[in-house]
Amino acid sequence: MSIFPTKILLATDGSEEAKLALRTAVDLANSTGSELHVVIVAREYHPASYEFPEPSELRERALRTLEREAQGILDEQVRKIEEAGGTVTEAYLRMGEKNDQEIVRIGEGIGAGLIVMGSRGFGGLRRALLGSVSDSVVRHAHCPVLVVRKVKDTTQVGEIPDPLALSEPGGTAPAGA
Repeated sequence: MSIFPTKILLATDGSEEAKLALRTAVDLANSTGSELHVVIVAREYHPASYEFPEPSELRERALRTLEREAQGILDEQVRKIEEAGGTVTEAYLRMGEKNDQEIVRIGEGIGAGLIVMGSRGFGGLRRALLGSVSDSVVRHAHCPVLVVRKVKDTTQVGEIPDPLALSEPGGTAPAGA
């Protein structure tokens, strides 16, 4: 029995933050021989509460437009996975208001051994007000969740970054290394 997952679910929204998660999921799937599944959860259409009630035809047209846009994003993500050398076993498009619940539901449904997703890195007040999809998925998923974040660039102008931080500024190894 392998300790590596046999199915990886990439939850993406096509955002800048999701690009690193996509590359990470492809690398993991390729190096472990795992199936790679991808999901996008598109928002549902909810007219503002102050708007007049819409005829069902207009509402249906808006829903179709949202679904078409989401399908375009999903198709683009599948193309990027293939360009990165990955193979998508199955792609899922879900429409819903609760992205976190849909991601967890699909992960459970396919028997995912790992969920990979990006994080926008909202902090403090914004996270409290808006919530965090990745936090909720981590709390509710039946399997491990890998949240991939972009590393903040803390180097100064003209400074050469040391990605592994293995040496001190004077070229010596840090104490205890």
